[in-house]
Amino acid sequence: MTLLIRRLLRIAPVIFILIGTLGLEVSAGERKLAYLVSDNRIPFWDIMARGIREQASELGYELSVHSADNVAKSELEATVAAIGRGVDGIILSPTNSSAAVTILKLAEQANIPVVISDIGAKSDNYVSYIESDNYQGAYDLGNLLASALHAKAWNNGTVGIVAIPQKRANGKARTEGFLKALDEQGVKSAGIYQQSDFSYRETYEFTRRLIQDHPQLRAVWLQGSDRYQGALDAIADAGKTGEILLICFDAEPEFIEMIETGALVGAGMQQPFLMGEKAVETMHRHLTGQTVEKVQRLPVLPVSGQNLKQLLPVIHRNVLGKTPQE
Repeated sequence: MTLLIRRLLRIAPVIFILIGTLGLEVSAGERKLAYLVSDNRIPFWDIMARGIREQASELGYELSVHSADNVAKSELEATVAAIGRGVDGIILSPTNSSAAVTILKLAEQANIPVVISDIGAKSDNYVSYIESDNYQGAYDLGNLLASALHAKAWNNGTVGIVAIPQKRANGKARTEGFLKALDEQGVKSAGIYQQSDFSYRETYEFTRRLIQDHPQLRAVWLQGSDRYQGALDAIADAGKTGEILLICFDAEPEFIEMIETGALVGAGMQQPFLMGEKAVETMHRHLTGQTVEKVQRLPVLPVSGQNLKQLLPVIHRNVLGKTPQE
């Protein structure tokens, strides 16, 4: 535990007493929520924030959004700021499952309920956990990729993984589900690299290393989506376009065309807009004295050229957060 965290936990009771003394409690008619998000520069989190905003507005909550830009210190500062504002509830998408523990403890000491929307936490003192069914979604995606490899008679080819941090509960679930599908289909994995800064350069370099170190590589699975171009460029620069497939988790607007043209084998599309709506709805139910489920899992859509057209209406709204006007 870092010195900053220890200090925050030590002085937290004093902070919360001062909040009450300064009259920062929320009056009956002023309902406030805070959304603490790991990094809303990443489209997935920005879309989730839009779902949260829309549902919060519909239910009459004032909402503040705090992005940590993937920096743990900023996340803690945002937590203290939200508590200082006297919010009625916190919706949390933490930088990782371990960091969530401290945030939950600070909120608990301030008697503020927390709903976690994705990533997970190594603690259970929250109202509800909204998550994608990462294991099943990745399992379905592994089967989708294995079918594509078999169709090309690349049965001896291997699959490399550029993963999100495996400290995250969702990252572990994705890896386990995907590898189980590959194993059942008789496809071998090549290696795994964990992202830390989620940059183009990092994605490019990890993909380059997989290609260089594994001559039998026939596919790369990117456990995110927004840096897909880094993977494609590494494949192209190695002269392997058409010889190494790319499959992703999550979705970008351009994935629709890429799946149609075959530039992308497929994608396991989470539904961040729907998750955001569900998180606010769950918090509202809790604050109004209704019972909520401790864990709520939403399906991940395994999208390929075969089912893309059928799923487009759901993809536009729940995955990409597009309104009918857009």
